[in-house]
Amino acid sequence: MRKFNITVNGKTYEVEVDEVNGNNTSKASAYTPVSQVASEPSQASVSTPAEKPLPQKQVLEGCGGETILAPMPGNVIDIKVKEGDVVNKNDVVFILEAMKMQNEIRASKGGKVVQIAVTKGSSVNTGDLLIVLN
Repeated sequence: MRKFNITVNGKTYEVEVDEVNGNNTSKASAYTPVSQVASEPSQASVSTPAEKPLPQKQVLEGCGGETILAPMPGNVIDIKVKEGDVVNKNDVVFILEAMKMQNEIRASKGGKVVQIAVTKGSSVNTGDLLIVLN
């Protein structure tokens, strides 16, 4: 068992951590606020990775249409329209599964489906192109 002093929002806590080997599960004791640390705690720095630009699928040139983008990362489990279909505002065009929940993706305005940029079963990230309406 190892002891560590951790400071969170200016408050120092002493924690005890068990080492885990194989399939054993560890248990941590309840943390105790420490008013004064006996020894100098080691400093750790955490950096966040730089944000990558989201990949975008290509839009057909010259269509000048309305795009529907993925509002969240997930898997396309159903496509409710096909190219050439005419949709109305708020029609369900996709079913996107995210965190084991099925989310209906609706058309933000009416129009004719000119391009479907994903296939059933494909994974999408937030901002990926799903459909183009004209």
